[in-house]
Amino acid sequence: MAIEIKAPTFPESVADGTVATWHKKPGEAVKRDELIVDIETDKVVIEVLAEADGVVAEIVKNEGDTVLSNEVLGKLTEGGAAAPAAAPAQAAAAPAQAAAAPAAAGGDDQILSPAARKLAEENGIDPNSISGSGKGGRVTKEDVVAAAEAKKNAPAAKPAAAAAASAPVVSGAGDRTEKRVPMTRVRATVARRLVEAQSNMAMLTTFNEVDMSEIMALRSKYKDQFEKAHNGTRLGFMSFFVKAATEALKRLPAVNASIDGNDIVYHGYQDIGVAVSSDRGLVVPVLRNAELMGLADIEAGIAAYGKKARDGKLSIEEMTGGTFTITNGGTFGSMMSTPIVNPPQAAILGMHNIIQRPVAVNGQVVIRPMMYLALSYDHRLIDGKEAVTFLVTIKNLLEDPARLLLDI
Repeated sequence: MAIEIKAPTFPESVADGTVATWHKKPGEAVKRDELIVDIETDKVVIEVLAEADGVVAEIVKNEGDTVLSNEVLGKLTEGGAAAPAAAPAQAAAAPAQAAAAPAAAGGDDQILSPAARKLAEENGIDPNSISGSGKGGRVTKEDVVAAAEAKKNAPAAKPAAAAAASAPVVSGAGDRTEKRVPMTRVRATVARRLVEAQSNMAMLTTFNEVDMSEIMALRSKYKDQFEKAHNGTRLGFMSFFVKAATEALKRLPAVNASIDGNDIVYHGYQDIGVAVSSDRGLVVPVLRNAELMGLADIEAGIAAYGKKARDGKLSIEEMTGGTFTITNGGTFGSMMSTPIVNPPQAAILGMHNIIQRPVAVNGQVVIRPMMYLALSYDHRLIDGKEAVTFLVTIKNLLEDPARLLLDI
């Protein structure tokens, strides 16, 4: 029984996908729920699994091809047996011997008639690749003619062209070589969206700095107890920033809003996107209803997303939505940057490296662990006063963490 291998149903936010990698070739056996092919979309890579045990009979969409929701990628023969790996080589090396073996059997029970076999040899077609329409699955001359016609009309150069298009191109010689690599779909989409954001948005950035002394002392004092109490979940800095951001978003709802045409949509919840770097580019999984999450829930959620991003396992649902984003360039040593807003969101908070710097405290110069904060925002929706107030609120909550508990 033939089963169609189909692309998944894409959500409305994803128009199409690209066949990234076929993990199985025609003739190879697969087990139920085994990975067959990867589909790369603008957001994530989706794995297509086998619906049943069988053998890959045909590949319809080659690597590099664009596919739509539920489009057929290939075909699977349910319960079939994998073709011996040596069969193609043996057939190529000794076609006469391959033809003689079935002929010796004789009789009307042959799977391939002599005329059909001769025609298959003349056209270089593997008889095992032809589905017979005759009695008992017998391959007729007409079946071979149809297979030959299909082979003739098939775009034979397409897989090679797709492979060539996706393969690195190395030029130059010696120590002055250059390697040209096609941009991944995720990277290309990120590039396009960032350019669109700068072109279609009145984007500004405001800065402030936060003294991390209290947060660092709190983390140092309780990190071991925290990890034991929450099944190995480590206490980091990001959870404090997420909690501070959700509180600031409640007080300044315009920063949590978005523009839809001529309307402003005020969201009654805080879905916080956390920017994560992966091999395929920047991805932003979303913590749903972050305002209801404790520090342990936030840290566990971020850790799980980080692992999924590294393994390429993030789902489209985990990447969709978000009312506000936090990005941490400090992980890579960034001292200051101007993050770009992720539409349709109205703002993004940028964290940076913690540096021991001299600052004035009560008229005295002291050394404190300081971090620069950056808030990029859409000035069409957010006024400068709101943006500055939001950032000052973040600063105050982090410099005095008790405010988070007292809601002041």
